Amino acid sequence: MTRIELPEYGITGIRAPNPGPFTLSGTNSWIVGSDPAWLVDPGPSLEQHLDALAAEIDARGGLGGIALTHDHADHAEAVPALRERFPGTPVAAARGEVEVLLANGSAFGPLEAVPTPGHAPDHLAFVVSLRGSGGEGQAVLTGDAVLGAGSVFITPYPGALASYLQALEQLRRRDFALLAPGHGPPVREVAAKLDEYISHRLDRERRLIAALQAGGRTVDELLDDAWSDAPAALRPAAAVTLAAHLDKLAEEGRLPEGVERPQISL
Repeated sequence: MTRIELPEYGITGIRAPNPGPFTLSGTNSWIVGSDPAWLVDPGPSLEQHLDALAAEIDARGGLGGIALTHDHADHAEAVPALRERFPGTPVAAARGEVEVLLANGSAFGPLEAVPTPGHAPDHLAFVVSLRGSGGEGQAVLTGDAVLGAGSVFITPYPGALASYLQALEQLRRRDFALLAPGHGPPVREVAAKLDEYISHRLDRERRLIAALQAGGRTVDELLDDAWSDAPAALRPAAAVTLAAHLDKLAEEGRLPEGVERPQISL
C-alpha cells in the first residue's frame, strides 16, 4: 500500500490498489489532522485499502468526518464500509444523502470547501492550512479537478467547461503551496500546474475550432483532429470532453450547424 506523507500539513495519503487508465496509479485518500482525523475521499471499497485507512485513522485518534470531493465510485464507494468501522461518522459533500451539505467556503473540521465543477457538477476541492509555525501556506486537495499527471475529462452538463475554467482561474489566484490530487503525485509547482491545465484546455478548444473550420462535423472526425494525441484507451473519455467543448461553443453561439454530438450516458 503506497503512503504519501505531507507532514507539514498533518496529511497522509493512502493510495488504493485500483490502477487504470482513468485512476492512474490508484485513487488517493487523504487523512488530515488528528484527535480526530478527517478523511477526504475514502476511495474504492477494497479490503486492503479499508484496513490501511482504518489503521491510520486509529493511530490519529479516531475519525471526525468523511468529506467527498465528488461522488464518483472510485472516490466514494468505501463510505458505507468506513461508516461500519467508525459508527456515527458524518459525511459531507456538495450533494446526496449526507449529514453536511457543503458550499463555497463551508468549513468541515480543518477543511475549507471550494467548488471546482467540471469533472462533475458536485465537485469540490478542500483547502488545508499549514500546521504549526514552521512556515506559511495552504494545500488544496483537488480530487479530479487537477491530477498529479495528465488531464481530466469534463462531464457535459450546462456550463460545465466554462465553470471548470473559472474554477481553475480561482485556484490560480489563491497562491496555494501544494496540490494533493485524487490521482497521481502531489504537485509543489502549483502555479505552473494550474497554468498548464488552463492552457491545455484552451489549446484543445483552439484545435477543435480549427477542425470545425476545416469541415469536420462527425464525432470521429473531430476526435481524429482535435484529440489525435489521445491513446485508444482514453478515446471514450475524449468523446465525453468533446461533448463538453461542443456545448460551450453552442452556449457562446460559436458552433456551426450540422455538428454531430457524442451520445453520452453518465
